[in-house]
This record gives sequence, structure tokens and C-alpha cells, in this order.
Amino acid sequence: MINRRQVRETVLKAIYALQLGNDSTQHVADTIIKKAEFAKKKELRRFAEKLFFKTVEHEEELDEVISKHIKNWDIHRLALIDRLVLKMAICEFIYFEEIPTKVSINEAIEIAKRYSTAKSGRFINGILDAALTDLNESGRINKKGRGLIQQSLGN
Repeated sequence: MINRRQVRETVLKAIYALQLGNDSTQHVADTIIKKAEFAKKKELRRFAEKLFFKTVEHEEELDEVISKHIKNWDIHRLALIDRLVLKMAICEFIYFEEIPTKVSINEAIEIAKRYSTAKSGRFINGILDAALTDLNESGRINKKGRGLIQQSLGN
């Protein structure tokens, strides 16, 4: 059975291909996301496309959030996979009000462990925790829906 982690992994591959190739965003979406094994499942395909396009569309903003939390380090020196995983998770924080932030963090950690280095999980966790605190304090996180009640109460 296909789950959202596999969808996120496909989106990571699509963003990676976009970064390294010379193809258009739409071409990458058409060849990687729309041809993925989950593509026939409308809800999963929509999630994948939204995550892909939102992450690409808001790249500068997401890089700024990451840069703010990698002390004394240039964002372009980060491992590309780590940077892309961070962008996707922060995109979920800001633009996917139905996904709990804990889910985004856990998924990012697991994907980083699988596709990046042994230390990536802890690194990703640290950056995302700091970014989440900052985004919450600046009022940029707006979560709604089931399982999100604790955030709306200010916890």
C-alpha cells in the first residue's frame, strides 16, 4: 500500500531532478509525479503536486527560514538532499494547515535517514525544531483539523 511517505519521497526526487536538470517544473511534475505508482489515486497525486509546486514556488522564502537556523553556515554548503528535505517540511509547516507539524518533522527525519547521511536525521530535527518555534512565534503556522487541537490552544 502506498502511503504519504512514499509520496514525499517521490516529491523529493522530483525537486532533486528539477534542481539538477534543465527541465521545466511542469515537465518534471509530468514525468516523475504523474507517472508514479500512486498517481492514479487522486488524493495522493494532489498532495504530491501541491507539495512539489508549493516547495518550488516558495523556494526563496523556505531558504530564508533555513538560513536563519543554520548558524555560521551557508545554505548552499548544506547537503542538497538535507536542504530539499528541510524545504519540504517547512513548506508543510506553512502551507499545509491540515498536516500536524510533528508529522512533517517525523517524515523529514525518516526521509533524511534514508536518502542522506547517518547524521542527517538529528541535523534535520534540530533545524526543524528551531524553525517551528520561530514560525509559531511569528504567527506563520496556522494549523486546522483533527488532531491539531493542542496547537490552536497555544500549546
